[in-house]
Amino acid sequence: MDEPQIVVGAAIWRRGRLLAARRSAPSALAGGWELPGGKVDPGESDEQALVREIREELGVAVELTARVGADWPLAPGLVLRVWNARLTGPAADPLPLQDHDELRWLAPVELDAVDWLPGDRAPVRAAASTCQGDDDL
Repeated sequence: MDEPQIVVGAAIWRRGRLLAARRSAPSALAGGWELPGGKVDPGESDEQALVREIREELGVAVELTARVGADWPLAPGLVLRVWNARLTGPAADPLPLQDHDELRWLAPVELDAVDWLPGDRAPVRAAASTCQGDDDL
């Protein structure tokens, strides 16, 4: 059996709010909200891929903290691995540079305000349950 393709996602926290990103591509996912991230390239660790993806997609640096859950199934042959993260470096705001057209910071009580992609719903809830009230993330 082939190894699944790994997709990594970051639950980025700032002042108790979670960053949500609205997909603009591909068309099948456009308009859905997700935790930003992307596929792991050959030769990369999951963590290296996630830091690279956030830099490419949002133009910011992150520090990964705790892994959220185990592998979250997305589709046959595709699994999502999620980490809680915080912004590091210069105080830049994330921008939707690639694959997204809008970003929102959501308080835990606002998580239902966006239409999360199906594969992100459970990881978002799990990340929120680990970080509620933690302003350091």
